[in-house]
Amino acid sequence: MDELFDVIIIGAGAAGLSAGIYSSRARLSTLILNEGVVGGQMVLTNEIANYPGVELTHGYALAGIMKKQAKAFGCKIKSNVKVIKYELEGEIKCITLEDGREFRSRSVILSPGGKPRPLNIPGEESFKGSGISYCATCDGDFFTGKEIIVVGGGNSALEEAVTLTSYAKKVTIVHQFDHFQAFQHAIDEAAENPKIDFIMESELRTFSGNGSLEEVSIEHLPSGNYSNLKINGVFVFVGYIPNTSHLQGMVELNERKEIVVDGNMRTNIPGVFAAGDCIVKKFRQVTTAVADGTIASLSAAEFLRS
Repeated sequence: MDELFDVIIIGAGAAGLSAGIYSSRARLSTLILNEGVVGGQMVLTNEIANYPGVELTHGYALAGIMKKQAKAFGCKIKSNVKVIKYELEGEIKCITLEDGREFRSRSVILSPGGKPRPLNIPGEESFKGSGISYCATCDGDFFTGKEIIVVGGGNSALEEAVTLTSYAKKVTIVHQFDHFQAFQHAIDEAAENPKIDFIMESELRTFSGNGSLEEVSIEHLPSGNYSNLKINGVFVFVGYIPNTSHLQGMVELNERKEIVVDGNMRTNIPGVFAAGDCIVKKFRQVTTAVADGTIASLSAAEFLRS
């Protein structure tokens, strides 16, 4: 059994790292347990231009700065670990890893983030990594000089479509509605890019190809008409699924499997807080995740003092 921490944070995205910075800065013994790469969804974002006080940066760079800050204040970070058991009730919480290690704490902040939402249509599983991607930063270079589709109508879809024009010869945005759900500046930037076309009120129905993706079928929703389009790649940006399946029965979740919190990021279990893309919220931005993590940390500190 390892040492007893004041705070254990699950996840090292923008919310988790912010919570780590604030908790360790307050001289609370703090441990972050992270399943993947430090930075979460930030690492998958090529450029961040709307982070206050920073003119333009790459997602991985901002994540690196946050990680450095947290560690400088004394926060411990363990990456590439998998939590298999949570014991959240009671005064002392216990987190068990896949390798058998156990970590105890007086409070827990859950910030496991989310994962890209798939389209769940025929052929998607077959062509993942062979023409279908969910990360422009990771895979954009593979489509240099090629024609691709971006699926979605929110900020991520439009912003990443613009990013992908740095590689692709042509980008076609396919969206199910006749309008976008993005901020106006993102819409304008995409509309003004000569490499971007739009197919509105439409949805992809199947992926097909021989070994790698070659063609998609598209349904025009108002008419019900189908058309086939030869394509080299598809990037899917239709939202995220909270990484909370392992928390079912542990804390209160809503029908979308988001963690239910109050304004102070408190869950239904005393001493357990949540922050970031995993909670019930309308807007999901780096800045909102940072705010969530800050509030969760301050609430945890208040809980520990009481």
